[in-house]
Amino acid sequence: MPRLTVLALFLAALAAAAPAAAQNAGQIARVQAGRSCVGCNLFQGDFSGLEATGVNLSRSRLRQADLSLAVLNRANLSGADLRDVDAYGAVFGGASFSGANLTNASFVGVHLEGANFAGATLSGTDFSGAEMGTARGLTQGRLNQACGDAATRLPRGLHISAC
Repeated sequence: MPRLTVLALFLAALAAAAPAAAQNAGQIARVQAGRSCVGCNLFQGDFSGLEATGVNLSRSRLRQADLSLAVLNRANLSGADLRDVDAYGAVFGGASFSGANLTNASFVGVHLEGANFAGATLSGTDFSGAEMGTARGLTQGRLNQACGDAATRLPRGLHISAC
């Protein structure tokens, strides 16, 4: 086999083994400055303590990001990948999580009053101590896949299993 072919095969195998989509530092810095970033790759970004009212992060990849103590009132997180995020103590009043994937996210002690969860995936999401009494788009079926505790506030008629 000619050297060029072997080299091409090696480079193709190396590319296939590399992570599919690493974080984008420029996009992370943009959001850390409080600016919107639709469809951005914010994988493992540190947004702890961020204050950005009305920021649009729809369809963005925030997987494994740190959103702890962030204040993102009226944020648009529709269709976002929020798997494995840590949002401890964050404030998302009136935010949209419509169609977002919150699988295994930690929303412990999070303020979610008026947030929209229509079509969101909540498998393994921890809502312990979360305030979501006026949240919209929640169904018992979705909440059956999540967990919380006695301090979790839900809309009337809904309940959540203990973590």
